[in-house]
Amino acid sequence: MELNVIGCHGGETPKHRTSAFVIDGRLALDAGSLTSGLDLKAQTKLKAVLVSHAHLDHIRDLATIADNRFQAQASPLQVVGLRPTILALKKHFFNNFIWPDFSKIPTRGGFTIEFVEIRPDKPLEVAGYQVRAIPVTHSIDAAGFVVSGPRDSIAYSGDTGPTERLWQVLAETPNLKALLLEVSFPNREQGLATLSGHHTPKTAALDLKKLERPADLPTILYHMKPVFQRELEKECARIKGLNLEVAKLHQEFVF
Repeated sequence: MELNVIGCHGGETPKHRTSAFVIDGRLALDAGSLTSGLDLKAQTKLKAVLVSHAHLDHIRDLATIADNRFQAQASPLQVVGLRPTILALKKHFFNNFIWPDFSKIPTRGGFTIEFVEIRPDKPLEVAGYQVRAIPVTHSIDAAGFVVSGPRDSIAYSGDTGPTERLWQVLAETPNLKALLLEVSFPNREQGLATLSGHHTPKTAALDLKKLERPADLPTILYHMKPVFQRELEKECARIKGLNLEVAKLHQEFVF
């Protein structure tokens, strides 16, 4: 699997983009920066987007990618998420007030977007992969994902603070090659992190150590708030016994 980092921050500036990752050019993990970070050709090649939850920094570019794909008469784009996420997108986003309802606007072979509900812990085939959604601990209903190809799997935490089920599933996942793990606030902002359902370096390390051999799992850290980026990088660099790397824009990983 090839993973491309389109956006990897918990906020936006000219040098920071919100969460969006693409696997093998066809499956996106969240949509915070899919149009600001991908050219038109790459946008139309996508088959599906896994949406971890309905917060704006993870869904924003669903609006503009739907518009671009409609103009290009691209094939339907599957938008996959937990039931509460899909309901929020329908009611509050693609509602013909905030943005047109592209699930009812036709394109080549169907409608511009197709909402797909994924049930927790029930594998679903999406864009040629087996996808499993795992509920995580955030301020609203949210999921992480395990994406499995013919040989290997990678995992994505979505937005979460300390949680349990995710680590149980990862421990049971064969050929797990990497984990994308959020860490948003420095340790001194633990109160804010706890209130908002996010990790600090301290809580992320404690959660990773729920795995039997956490140092064996390459862990790519993302969702750092731009204001705290340097402080977070220093705190993460001081953590021992784990296999950590901070995600960077335009980075490519091959697993």
